[in-house]
Amino acid sequence: MIPATDTRSRIVTAAKTRFHSRSYANVGIQEICESAGVQKGSFYHFFASKRDLALAVIDEFADDWANGFVAEAFDPALPPLERIDYLIDAAYFWQKSIKEVHGRMLGCIFGNLTLEVSTQDDILRAKLLAIFSTAQSRFKDALDQAVADGTLAPLDTALTAEAMLAYLEGVILLAKSQNDPELLYRLGPAIKTLRIEQASA
Repeated sequence: MIPATDTRSRIVTAAKTRFHSRSYANVGIQEICESAGVQKGSFYHFFASKRDLALAVIDEFADDWANGFVAEAFDPALPPLERIDYLIDAAYFWQKSIKEVHGRMLGCIFGNLTLEVSTQDDILRAKLLAIFSTAQSRFKDALDQAVADGTLAPLDTALTAEAMLAYLEGVILLAKSQNDPELLYRLGPAIKTLRIEQASA
């Protein structure tokens, strides 16, 4: 008998691959079950709906990234602005490797899902917003430290962090539209030129 944790993991893994390479709407529960080698009854034992599965997929992607290259990029041992360089490099090499495997860029799973579901499902939208907010906080922490150590002049670190996240997601989206991860390599470094000044009193 397959342990329950393995069954759930196989379902999530099957969904992760398909949601990212295709889309949330385009992938059905039956297909996921067939790929995972489970019956629909097993699916509904773990997930009340496809939305609940999507929430689990988002969590797993977030954990993978938070404990993977994002953790490496935002290592406190690195100088603050080098963390941003590292993140851009990691995003570039990750998207490049995906293209080598799939023949096309798949983009950011969080950005993809946001574009697809945010006007249709407030629960998924809120989940994705929380992921972006966490990412924004990583940028803000690096900027706060760069200001504190004199590397950067004072600026609105919260808004600049938000602008940096928006720029990165936008570049990934544009690169996906061109199926060209090299765009990340070419445009990514400009993220460090973004500055939003503090509002005058």
